[in-house]
Amino acid sequence: MARLNFHHLHYFWAVAREGHLTRAAGQLNVSQSALSAQIKQLEDQLGRPLFTRQGRTLQLTEAGRVALAYADTIFAAGNELVATLRDGRRLERQVLRIGAVATLSRNFQENFVRPLLQRADVELVLQSGSLTELLARLSVHTVDVVLSNSPVQADVNHPWRCRRVARQPISLVGQPRPSGKAFRYPDELAEVPLLLPGRDNEIRAGFDLMCEQAGLRCRVLAEVDDMAMMRLLARDTDGVALLPAVVVRDELLSGALQEYAVVPHLFESFYAITVQRHFEPPLLKALLQRDEADVLGKAVIAAGFEEASTFQKIE
Repeated sequence: MARLNFHHLHYFWAVAREGHLTRAAGQLNVSQSALSAQIKQLEDQLGRPLFTRQGRTLQLTEAGRVALAYADTIFAAGNELVATLRDGRRLERQVLRIGAVATLSRNFQENFVRPLLQRADVELVLQSGSLTELLARLSVHTVDVVLSNSPVQADVNHPWRCRRVARQPISLVGQPRPSGKAFRYPDELAEVPLLLPGRDNEIRAGFDLMCEQAGLRCRVLAEVDDMAMMRLLARDTDGVALLPAVVVRDELLSGALQEYAVVPHLFESFYAITVQRHFEPPLLKALLQRDEADVLGKAVIAAGFEEASTFQKIE
């Protein structure tokens, strides 16, 4: 196989970062035709198109996104080489790319990456999207891990590695109640307006089954897929929200919201999805080895378990 032409790769890298052939040609001080020809030679060598044209802009193909990830690493290493030999300093900056399903709790995402937030040698790239979109990026290594509240199954074409990193009880949460007035679970469920996840959510399916078995007819104020919106509605309306406590961690700790009850036998699981690789990024490996209570936030976990114990005694 012919050796990679790094001159061609640099031209590709410049166009990919700019997203526009004319501007990239101006920055490189070459003609558009020469730039196009060099990129075409790189595509011929790699055997894949790297760009598609949309109007006046260029969009990366899946192969182009893979090539860009490698080019970023290669030219960052080149900059480090120069800094090390010429200036006597090393740039030991590691990059971790994390994709999270758009409806996933923001608090959970923050807790997951918290150990890396204060490190000067780490750059985090946080992306959001649908599970399908993120798995497509994972398959071409443009993200290192996908965070989801739904598991995925590996098959011949997709060797996913899906591991549960945390599980939390589901709570009923609402505005602070008058002092001494406890929430009567489950009887009071039929008397309050409820904020529930959408019907395709596993939490909702479990809750609906529980209500059916108990003969309860509940009043739904809103069905909400996005946990950030659920958090706002719980804070700003008189609705009682069905969600993991981690979603409203700050409001519970400040007293803006109150946990009425922990719903027995109902949980949400959080998963980290990776793809089989010869070398797992060390940063990711360290995150996946953390204790479940640490991933969720110890204060919320402690509050949740205390409430659960109280509820079991009442029951």
